[in-house]
Amino acid sequence: MRADIPWRKLSEKVSCGNSLDEVEATQMALWLADAEEDFEGKKDFLRALTLKGESVEEVFAFAKTFRDLSRHVDGFSVPEMAIDIVGTGGDKSGTFNISSATSLIVAAAGVPVIKHGNRSITSESGSADFLAGVGVPVEVPDEKLIRSLEELNYCFFYAPAFHPTYKAFMPVRKALAAEGHKTVFNILGPLINPVSPPMYLLGVFSEHWVDLLAAVLERLSVRRGLVCHCVLPEGGGLDELATAGVNRVCGVGELAGVNGSWLPGDFGLESRPRKELLGGDPEENRILFGDFLNGAAPQGLQDTIVFNAATSLWVAGRVPSVRDGIILAGDILGNGTVRRYVQKLREFYQD
Repeated sequence: MRADIPWRKLSEKVSCGNSLDEVEATQMALWLADAEEDFEGKKDFLRALTLKGESVEEVFAFAKTFRDLSRHVDGFSVPEMAIDIVGTGGDKSGTFNISSATSLIVAAAGVPVIKHGNRSITSESGSADFLAGVGVPVEVPDEKLIRSLEELNYCFFYAPAFHPTYKAFMPVRKALAAEGHKTVFNILGPLINPVSPPMYLLGVFSEHWVDLLAAVLERLSVRRGLVCHCVLPEGGGLDELATAGVNRVCGVGELAGVNGSWLPGDFGLESRPRKELLGGDPEENRILFGDFLNGAAPQGLQDTIVFNAATSLWVAGRVPSVRDGIILAGDILGNGTVRRYVQKLREFYQD
């Protein structure tokens, strides 16, 4: 029991509409991570925090705390160009696993990808479900993670294996979700990659979070990053770049000057309807990914994945512009490099 943390006082402060400073937010994150603490008290605090609206300082303190509490891999070295390509989820759009497919193209292009994710929570297929479906198991020994990154520019950090403290508040989060409440943990997952990659392409489920999470990534010392959200013409949005709408973007670190809206036409891509981005369960997405590798997926999906891959390659410094990234991604898809890479990845994990 963390009796030294004045959680009742801090929870009441939030309930009155006041934000916590970094020290106070860190204290509350540690309190939430304690399995012995008060269930109803945690529910009340998380609900009040969401109603107030999370501040940059609060989200940063939570992210830093849970990064510090994560399990670390001995001997793991983070390359200078390493990137995480990840979305918050929660947009309820039913789209294909776009960020996961993107990550494989980027790795095939020679950029180290350190992806952090989980099984499905709010969709039919989470990143871990998708990768397992295409032949990449997500629960592997640490030595295999290290070798995978060294030999194939790719590794996947399966969130439950690296964040044991999440068990302490998962029942609270599920209870609030059943009541229709989102919490800070709906946006925290992408921010707590345990090895803190220096590059990020981060998609968020609401335009509200674009600037705020860009500011959080700045505080987390991300060297080059981009936060994005696609606003759909029919309402709602997607937690990734897409050809289905207007993309709100905000840069981080060396890309801090990027802030505005991107249209597909800005990069030589056609606007396509959201329905062309839809996915299904892991098996359906495995088949759809095969179609994508063969150039036979719906055009909107084909172009959207290339768009995200091109932007990731630019963020990581592999190409000088997104347009150059589109050319490179198109080339390695067209000449079979990505298809061969995925097969090599499967064989590596089957060995």
